[in-house]
Amino acid sequence: MSNTACSTGMMRKRRTCQKAQSNGRRSRAPAVLPMRVPLASRWHFTAPPWNGILTPCSVRRISAQSAERSGALSAAGYPDPAAVVVSLARVRGSSRYLQLPTLSRQRFDALVPQLLRAAATWPEPRTVFERLLALLEAISGRSAYLALLVEHPPVLPRLAELMAASAWAAEHLTRHPILLDELLDSRTLFAEPDWTEWRRELAASLEAHPGDAEAQMDALRHFQHAQSFRLLAQDLTGRVSVERLADHLSALADIVLDATLCSCWSHISGPDASPPKFAIVGYGKLGGKELGYASDLDLVFLYDDEDEAAAERYARLAQRMNTWLASITAAGRLYETDLRLRPDGVSGLLVSSFEAFRKYQLEQAWTWEHQALTRARFVAGDASIGAAFESLREAILRVPRNSQTLKDDIVDMRRRMYLAHPNRSGNFDLKHDPGGMVDLEFSVQFLVLAQSHMHPSLTRNAGNIALLGFAAALGLLPTKVAEAAADAYREYRRLQHQIRLQGAREARVDPQAQAARRQAVDELWRTVLGRSWTEPEAE
Repeated sequence: MSNTACSTGMMRKRRTCQKAQSNGRRSRAPAVLPMRVPLASRWHFTAPPWNGILTPCSVRRISAQSAERSGALSAAGYPDPAAVVVSLARVRGSSRYLQLPTLSRQRFDALVPQLLRAAATWPEPRTVFERLLALLEAISGRSAYLALLVEHPPVLPRLAELMAASAWAAEHLTRHPILLDELLDSRTLFAEPDWTEWRRELAASLEAHPGDAEAQMDALRHFQHAQSFRLLAQDLTGRVSVERLADHLSALADIVLDATLCSCWSHISGPDASPPKFAIVGYGKLGGKELGYASDLDLVFLYDDEDEAAAERYARLAQRMNTWLASITAAGRLYETDLRLRPDGVSGLLVSSFEAFRKYQLEQAWTWEHQALTRARFVAGDASIGAAFESLREAILRVPRNSQTLKDDIVDMRRRMYLAHPNRSGNFDLKHDPGGMVDLEFSVQFLVLAQSHMHPSLTRNAGNIALLGFAAALGLLPTKVAEAAADAYREYRRLQHQIRLQGAREARVDPQAQAARRQAVDELWRTVLGRSWTEPEAE
């Protein structure tokens, strides 16, 4: 762990919603946003502007006046205006709305027609408006957030754009409304990420709360959420590719892990203690630099310290780190973690000495654990331990292996994974079904484990697409096979990313549209491993 990670200059103060919080400030009407029809003549900023839409009677009945408003909604592009009226009736009759202070209710009322107009500019206005309304309900008890939206009308179209683009983004923003502040300055929102500046900013934020574990945990969350949100905004507006986004999200996790390690160590050993002889290794999506917004972190903790109390001390550090990362505070969660890839899995020690890890990998590890090692890398902590890990990783990957035994082990593991992820939907699961992402990943892992003793360049943790290119350049694959599989994988990742942005847990699509890509991946598998794993064993 670098010493500079624990001490940097003061960070730039973030703009906060608090500057908008001034109960003595008079609320002013938002500027009129572009819209398809002149709704301004139908909603006013005096009294509750949506009183004309709804009546105090049952939401099952819409008065003649409400019907007129429904007509205005229909003309504005809302295909089901009655449903919007019902949603507004529910909110207007809710205890949350009725209990709002007068000023907050006035701001709420001023925002409703503005949000209706902003949503009306998108192809599915009702969906966008429902997401905007959910956010408005969530922040209604916080006058500062209401003031921010009322006093900064240009934020509303940006907000509607995010809500229109992604259900996941809408839910994320509703859970973390402090991120509204990020929409104020488009220059900051869309600026190219600077990883060095990220480190400085986070370190300074933590230094502002010396000795206060709770405040530092929240500072980590606010920082991670803010940077992820900026990346999300750039992603949804097409400013960053899926591959580059994953690089940024992986770098962000590295920086947060290093800062978390530094802070936890300071709380355990004191602010003046020497840096710990402790390192964090990332596996899976973190290790392969393919992290998504909601990906968990596959972590292994290592130490290299001969002190008699080292094992206990670093176990405490690892446990403290996991708590800081995975626990839910008022500011939310940093990351979900998965620590099962450590030696002996869930039955093993939370933290391993480097020597114990080395011995386990060389003498006891299963083939699937060496498959996982192909996507592992040092991510934070003591650089000397990190270098030792990378050297060990390369040595293990370059061990000569019996090709048939390796094939059998990988086919067996592939079948086990498939059984663990049943798909009865009739659609194609981009990750787990035959011809999907796992097939390509296992094919690449076989090449790495089978050929690295002859071709050391395959041990590079460069990603599946790059490794396919290396294998083709080395003559291990026909170029056309490698290129077709790489193109399929690239498209699978793009589709998976799009689906996850809509909040779906499983990335499943029309099988017919992916037939050619599935065939390309199947051809890669057969070229590398022989017959498909879906075929029965030969008698």
